[in-house]
Amino acid sequence: MSNGNKTDDPMPGFNGGGVVQQVTDAAEAAADYLEGAMARLNLSAMRTITAAMLANENVQAFLKVIRTGEGTADAGGYSRLYGGGKFSGYADHPRVKVTAGRWTSTAAGAYQFLSSTWDETARIMGLKDFSPQNQDLAALGRIAARGALADVMRGDFESAVRKCAWEWASLPGSPYGQPVISWERARAVFASAGGVAVA
Repeated sequence: MSNGNKTDDPMPGFNGGGVVQQVTDAAEAAADYLEGAMARLNLSAMRTITAAMLANENVQAFLKVIRTGEGTADAGGYSRLYGGGKFSGYADHPRVKVTAGRWTSTAAGAYQFLSSTWDETARIMGLKDFSPQNQDLAALGRIAARGALADVMRGDFESAVRKCAWEWASLPGSPYGQPVISWERARAVFASAGGVAVA
């Protein structure tokens, strides 16, 4: 039965305009963020990486900073799954989904590569397995793709970290909202691993 007060508004008295504007603003901010992240990625730069580059002391020190942030700086880091578990064999990325806390991830290895990131990197760089050396090369490839390889090699530490924080969520300044290592810890690891930063 109707009382004669019929309305087409399903929520009389609710002004949704403010909510709509907030959602629109959030969507635009997310789009700007993604555009910024992708603009900083030059995948073709990964093709310039050679194994000889791994001998550079600043490269080795910077890779140690990344492994420290990712929780894989110890001897078992190259076979570490997201969440702390281990995998065996380096024939390929293990492709195991692990849920730890509020995140589920396929991250694995010393640089916690997602399976999709590994596939992209291995394809571009021609990496045939997930061996420790190839993990190092792939990390160097991702550093190059972020435009940070020259910074790393010459010791422009802060610039390199800022660029690579788009790739590794554990680095200082990362925009992803996950736990990060401090700038102080990152600098200390870089120095203790033989890295020389320019002022």
